[in-house]
Amino acid sequence: MGLCRLGHRAIVTLREPSLGPVFGIKGGGTGGGRAQVVPMEQINLHFTGDAHAVSAAHNLLSAFVDNHVFHGNERHIDPERISWPRTSGISDRALRELMLGTGIQGQKGQFVISEASEVMAILALATGRDDLRHRLGRVIVGLTKDGKPVTSGDLNCVGSMAALLNDALLPNVVQTLEGTPAFVHTGPFGNIAHGNCSVLSDAIALRCADYVVTEAGFGSELGAEKFFNIKCRVSGHKPSAAVVVATLRALKLHGTGEGIKSGQPLPSSLTGPNMQALEKGFANLEQHIANVKRYGVPVVVAVNAFSDDSHAELEWVRERAKSAGATDAAVSTHWSDGGKGAEALAHAVIAAASQPSSFSHLYELTWPIKKKIETIAMAMYGAGAVSYDPSAERQIGVVGDLGYGQLPICMAKTPLSLSHDPSLKGRPTGFTLPIKELRLLAGAEFLTAVCSGIQLMPGLPKKPAGERIDVDGKTGTIVGLT
Repeated sequence: MGLCRLGHRAIVTLREPSLGPVFGIKGGGTGGGRAQVVPMEQINLHFTGDAHAVSAAHNLLSAFVDNHVFHGNERHIDPERISWPRTSGISDRALRELMLGTGIQGQKGQFVISEASEVMAILALATGRDDLRHRLGRVIVGLTKDGKPVTSGDLNCVGSMAALLNDALLPNVVQTLEGTPAFVHTGPFGNIAHGNCSVLSDAIALRCADYVVTEAGFGSELGAEKFFNIKCRVSGHKPSAAVVVATLRALKLHGTGEGIKSGQPLPSSLTGPNMQALEKGFANLEQHIANVKRYGVPVVVAVNAFSDDSHAELEWVRERAKSAGATDAAVSTHWSDGGKGAEALAHAVIAAASQPSSFSHLYELTWPIKKKIETIAMAMYGAGAVSYDPSAERQIGVVGDLGYGQLPICMAKTPLSLSHDPSLKGRPTGFTLPIKELRLLAGAEFLTAVCSGIQLMPGLPKKPAGERIDVDGKTGTIVGLT
């Protein structure tokens, strides 16, 4: 919006909101104040049905697997080595582990949330219909008793899955409150999936605009790391600049280490002047700046300002960010002022994007799996070492034996800390990152390393946001959706 006000053609590419957070802790994902994409209600709920298509295609394959075993198991799938889960778009902790009572008596099963589905990742990374079908056909649903992979192609399910995703592959175009074009397409989470909108959205936007602003879910160590090392490898695009977003409140939170609960008022130590906490918490932002610079990309820090923020503290963060290596830092008030409030940030981005960049990936795909995981953990998180559960060790061995060791890594960890431990605020160092599981997503073409404590199916909080949502009986207007 700020770039457009300065006379440039700009497009934003975003992920689709997930029903899990919409009815859970975070609420909707269309922005706020005067910085929103619209129509808010439709985008936050069913939108164009893309997420439902993902769930349907995923669960169709689950049914095909079960049905194949029930009707004679021609492919000799080992029921104990079926790795393909089921999926649901609603956070539901009861579905994390369950016993399947149909077709395969006594078989253990699980659900992952739709945004963690491999089908969602495939839809986001596909470069066209042929690539979509190719990737769907490579999905591995399990192994035979002699250790050979069985794919969705072996079960003749690919065509039906592609048919369900035929319209979902097309990016959705909406707009901001000021008319800036916005592609909102696919929704992989940044903590448990690769956290970026579709490759197709970026490709189309780049043909239509001078500047394309895309998001990478959560911080530099999650969505941005996956953008650089997974998405950019698929798309071939090289970012001209990166924006790291910060607030005084978040930096003070990292400085105090205070626990906060959703829906409850923030303590005054976070909302009022507190230079001691700000100085201590700034180390967290320093890590994010360093993380992005490691890829050879110029960094701009956007300090999102609340109306009661201290001007002196905002300026202090701006200057410290530049001292820490940011090309520039700008205070942004787009929530209250729309595009006008983002003009300073837009100027900073234009200047940064005009600088030479030497983008490179963090690791080589040919490196051993453990070396890639440990490079991410130590360079991006600040870890001192990585440990592996026995099950993860076995899975790493199987993946290597199957010939998939040269895929990039998608880390699944908490977004509440640079580490795996949500309670470790600021810039923790020297900790040991525990890996409990390694998942092979052969269709998406990456490996998911799951840290201890992370769940691929979230649960609802004690007071879900869904309790506030309703429909006006007279007008049909949806209320309480934020």
